[in-house]
Amino acid sequence: MMENKGTVLVTGGTGFVGMRIILQLLERGYQVRTTIRNRKSIAKVKSALSTNNIASFERLSYEEAELTEDTNWARAMEGCSYVLSVASPVFFDKPKKEEEAIRPAVEGILRILKFAKEAGVKRVVMTSNFGAVGFTQTDKSRETTEEDWTKPDAIGLSVYEKSKTLAEMAAWDFIKSKGGNLEFATINPVAILGPSLDAHISGSFHLLENLLNGTLKAIPNIPLNVVDVRDVADLHIRAMENPNANGQRFIASADGQISLPKIAELLRSERPKVAQKVTKRTLPNWVLNIAAVLNEQAKEGLFLTKMNRNVSNAKAKNVLGWKPVSSQEDAILSSVDSMVKFNLIHKDQ
Repeated sequence: MMENKGTVLVTGGTGFVGMRIILQLLERGYQVRTTIRNRKSIAKVKSALSTNNIASFERLSYEEAELTEDTNWARAMEGCSYVLSVASPVFFDKPKKEEEAIRPAVEGILRILKFAKEAGVKRVVMTSNFGAVGFTQTDKSRETTEEDWTKPDAIGLSVYEKSKTLAEMAAWDFIKSKGGNLEFATINPVAILGPSLDAHISGSFHLLENLLNGTLKAIPNIPLNVVDVRDVADLHIRAMENPNANGQRFIASADGQISLPKIAELLRSERPKVAQKVTKRTLPNWVLNIAAVLNEQAKEGLFLTKMNRNVSNAKAKNVLGWKPVSSQEDAILSSVDSMVKFNLIHKDQ
């Protein structure tokens, strides 16, 4: 019989990252409680976990809770040693105003921290984003590290990245001014790909979707950093367990970087059956420059060409002994395989 290592609350248990974290925590012997937005989701979580070798659900419990309101959070955190704050506010439509995206993100993490402190939780690990670290770091002569912060008022920064940056800043301010004994760390992943446990995928998959279904008629030469969801989950647990993680940020990224044209090439060469609509045309940067004057999407694309993608993952390796199980290429290909498996793309496309 596996020893009980204590109870961990994972917010957002039905999500791409949240479900992978639950799987790894159960495999490692933890009691897990997860917040869900609706109890109808329980069957979905159980189904995904049972197809991944979780035979018993005795150590998994659920609590209905929303990031936008206080209801049930005190109960959700009762008796928990750790909280992994993974959930993000959900938008079914693109917010019309920045405030509609930013306020829920900031208030959501502050709600988690307040209730965690009141419940006597030892440590909260927040899923932040690389968008809070390196999106305005344009000096390509050095590595981007956890010391960097994205400037939230930068022109061209997407509302999503801005909301992530301001939410993390608010969290650190809370810890410094009101945190008391509550320990805190953040994980700042780059684009999260990798194998999915069910049909729920991350936003980063939309990039692959647009390549595979031919939406992108010409591919801008934008470099990217990629990380496998299994490595992101592992890093959350290491940051939860390791005493040295308190007060620290950790970039989650596979080694190196890969450009969009290289991703397209990889798809055509390794998954030719589903990559028939992937264009070979590239979009010169000067076209992006001109389009950015008129087009918001092009403005964000141009912004991405200027940022430094020489990203360091040394801190996670050195402080937490983390070692990515997956290369960028493996993470991309296993994402495509998941999309095929769950009928998220058509094989004849």
